[in-house]
Amino acid sequence: MSIRLSLRTALLVGAVTLAANLQAQNAAPLQLHSDVKVDKIVMADGQTKHVLSDPEVVVPGDRLLFRTQYRNTGGQEVTDFVVTNPLPNGVALDPAAKAPAQVSIDGGVSWGGLESLKVVDTATGSQRPAQVGDVTHVRWVLRSVKPGETGEVSFNAIVR
Repeated sequence: MSIRLSLRTALLVGAVTLAANLQAQNAAPLQLHSDVKVDKIVMADGQTKHVLSDPEVVVPGDRLLFRTQYRNTGGQEVTDFVVTNPLPNGVALDPAAKAPAQVSIDGGVSWGGLESLKVVDTATGSQRPAQVGDVTHVRWVLRSVKPGETGEVSFNAIVR
């Protein structure tokens, strides 16, 4: 089964939602650019390397890279700026990649490290440790972005 996924659709479905405290938001001249790429591993000259391309058609097992680049174009430091990415339906965090520091398994209501979260098994009523497939959102808190500073946050995912 293949999934038609244009870059525009991927960005709308997995769009970056931004939240900041009111003070930072009013003074937040952060420029953001988000994209989604398919991450293919290819052999070239006897070496394996990653090749990123725009997603047009993806199939289960394809690896994706979601990135948000930021730049402070203002004259003041921006503090405690939150970048939140919902995971699109049909996409799960890549278990082989490092998980972001903060994830949610309940639609963005509560946050923590993946290792600290628990899921209730509906069949048995017991709790189990959360797994990458349970994650609904990832987020980063940019504690300080100085004038002119640039950076990037990203996460790896797999099409289910």
